[in-house]
Amino acid sequence: MRGRKWLQLIPRRLHFHRFSSFTSFAPPPHHASPLRRVVVTGLGMVTPLGCGVETTWKRLIEGECGVRAISPDDLKMNGFDPEVKSYTFDQLTSKVAAIVPCGSNSGEFDEQLWLNTKEHRSIARFIGYALCAADEALKDANWMPTEQDEKEQTGVSLGAGTGSISDILEASRMICEKNVRRLSPFFIPRILINMASGHVSMKYGFQGPNHAAVTACATGAHSVGDAARMIQFGDADVMVAGGTEASIDALSIAGFCRLRALTTKYNSTPQEASRPFDCGRDGFVIGEGSGVVVLEELEHARKRGAKIYAELRGYGTSGDAHHITQPNIGGRGAVLAMTRALKQSGLHPSQVDYINAHATSTPLGDAAEANAIKHVFSDHATSGALSLSSTKGAIGHLLGAAGAVEAIFTVLAIHHGIAPLTLNLSESDPVFNGGFMPLTTSKEMAIKAALSNSFGFGGTNSCLLFTSTI
Repeated sequence: MRGRKWLQLIPRRLHFHRFSSFTSFAPPPHHASPLRRVVVTGLGMVTPLGCGVETTWKRLIEGECGVRAISPDDLKMNGFDPEVKSYTFDQLTSKVAAIVPCGSNSGEFDEQLWLNTKEHRSIARFIGYALCAADEALKDANWMPTEQDEKEQTGVSLGAGTGSISDILEASRMICEKNVRRLSPFFIPRILINMASGHVSMKYGFQGPNHAAVTACATGAHSVGDAARMIQFGDADVMVAGGTEASIDALSIAGFCRLRALTTKYNSTPQEASRPFDCGRDGFVIGEGSGVVVLEELEHARKRGAKIYAELRGYGTSGDAHHITQPNIGGRGAVLAMTRALKQSGLHPSQVDYINAHATSTPLGDAAEANAIKHVFSDHATSGALSLSSTKGAIGHLLGAAGAVEAIFTVLAIHHGIAPLTLNLSESDPVFNGGFMPLTTSKEMAIKAALSNSFGFGGTNSCLLFTSTI
C-alpha cells in the first residue's frame, strides 16, 4: 500500500506503538551460579548383540559378534513380487548386516510386545526399538513420576538417522500399482523421526522438552549432548535421551551400496566383515538398534537416592566443512569436537583414560579419526596410557543409534572398570605404532574419564566426555 494507508488497517489502540520511543528490555536473568551438573542414572538398549544392557554388555566384552549374513526375507519386501525381491537381493553388493535378534526369549526383542498389537499401528520398527530401550532405561533409573510437576520437569530427546525407509518403499509400491487407497493413514506418523521421542513422551506423560536431532551417524550423541544442555540450562531436571534406527531393508542397503560405503569383501564370512582400524577394512556393516540413557541433574538424583553411573561432563560439536561423506584426512573436525568437549569438562587430555572411537571400518574415516586422536592426545596417546577401541566390530554401524549405544558402552566401561575390545583387528592400520594401538582384548582398568566420538555424513561431529562420580 502507498503512503500511510496501511495504518487504516491497524486498530487505533495499537497506533501508539508506532509513535512511542523504543526502549530496550532489561537483560535476561543472569545465572551467576555454575552450570547444573548432569549425571547418568539409567541405561537401556536394543542391539545386534541382544535386547537389554546386561545381555549386550556381557557379549561385547567377551568378544562375541552380532553380524550375520542377510537373506531376501531381511529386505522387508513382502508386498513385492517374489521375482523382484529375488532380483533386488542378487543386485546388492553387500550381503551382511548387524540385525537385532527377535523372539520371546530372554535377550531377544519381542515384536509381539512392541510392534504387533492393535494400539501400535502407528509405531514403525525404529520407534518400537526406542520404546523398548526407554522402558529399560526408566526402570533402571527407577524414574516413573506420577506427580504433575515431576512430569513437567522430565523431557525426551530421541533422534534417528533415516526413520522408516521400509514404510516409504512399501508406500511407493502402492503408488506404482495405483493402489493409493490402500495407503495406511498411519504412513506419515510412522516415518516421522520425531515420533520416537513423541511416543516415549506420550507413554509416560513427560511434558518437558520434546526434541529429536537428525544428524546422520552423530544423531545419538547429539541427542544425548543436547539433552544434557537442556538440564544444565534449567529446561528440565530429567531427560530421556538417545538414538534409534531400523535400517535393515532393501532401499537402505541398496542406497549405501551405491554410495560404496558398505563392506563387500566379507559376504561369505560375515562375522569378520566389521573390522575397525584393520588394514583389511573395506566399508561398514549396516546395523540397527537403539540406545537410551536417563540424564538427571546431580542434586535431583542425589535427593531421591538414584544410582549414578557417571557424570556427563563435556559435550563438543563441530563441522568439517569439507565433503558430504568424507572427512578431512587430518581429522580437523574431530579434533575440534574432542577439544571442545575437553574444554567444557575442565579436564586435561592426559586425564582421559579411554576413548570409544567412532571408527566404522571405512578406509578413510578410521585413519582420519586416529590422526585426530594423536593430534589431541599427543604423548598421552603414544605412551600407551590411553586405551582406545571401536565397538563396531561387534555390532556394526547403528547409524542414528550408534552414538547413544556407544555412549552407554563408554559409561559402562567407567562403571565396571573394563574397556571393551576392538573385534577383528588382525593387522592394524599403519597410523598406529608403539603404545598407540587399539585394544584387541577387553581390558580391566580404572577408568575415571572417557570419551565417546560420533561423526556423521555432512561433516557433523559430536564428542561426549563422561567421568566417574567418585
